[in-house]
Amino acid sequence: MMLHIPQVLTKDQVARLRAVIDAADWIDGNATSGSQSRMAKANLQLPEASQAARDAGAAILDALEKSPLFVAAGLPLKVFPPLFNRYGPGQTFGDHVDNSIRVASDGMRIRSDLSATLFLTEPEDYDGGELVVDDTYGVHEVKLPAGDLILYPASSLHRVEPITRGARISSFFWIQSLVRQDAQRALLFDMDVAIQRLAGQVGANDPSLVALTGTYHNLLRMWAEV
Repeated sequence: MMLHIPQVLTKDQVARLRAVIDAADWIDGNATSGSQSRMAKANLQLPEASQAARDAGAAILDALEKSPLFVAAGLPLKVFPPLFNRYGPGQTFGDHVDNSIRVASDGMRIRSDLSATLFLTEPEDYDGGELVVDDTYGVHEVKLPAGDLILYPASSLHRVEPITRGARISSFFWIQSLVRQDAQRALLFDMDVAIQRLAGQVGANDPSLVALTGTYHNLLRMWAEV
């Protein structure tokens, strides 16, 4: 399942976050690359343990906790501390699949079920830089407003197209979900959306809503890995 989550950060929040990270020192993005990714990757990255990355990452984690759509879609058990990258003219990241296990600088280890990119630059401020995701439903090009997030399976083949003008700045991170299988997460998400819609139509105590909610939680109990 691939999902666009709008306005994870407000425009004011994006501006405050950008003020923090734009003033920081950036390094070669291959500092966190595996051997295969290193051959395809050309960008800059904030040092993972830098104060700017920690402060900006904490603001993003706080915003994610307040996003019902993110929580419903990702069913997060662990979220990797957000990282930050910058692509300038000529820079790109070729086709790759994210590592199945990620280890943070503080020793946190997660299974990467989902990948997330939070856009921090308005799309009209740069040319190129589209995130291209190739999954079972086809090829998708993604270029979102600043503050919006795209969530997709970490097992998907994806790339960032070369920048031809301006700069693309974003945050990226991974999620270990309570539910490992993408098809199961997608079903639970669809049920959650249906429950919320039905609640607005029939009220919280309607028997059909109670039954559907019970089925949702029984499936979650069956599939959750904690």
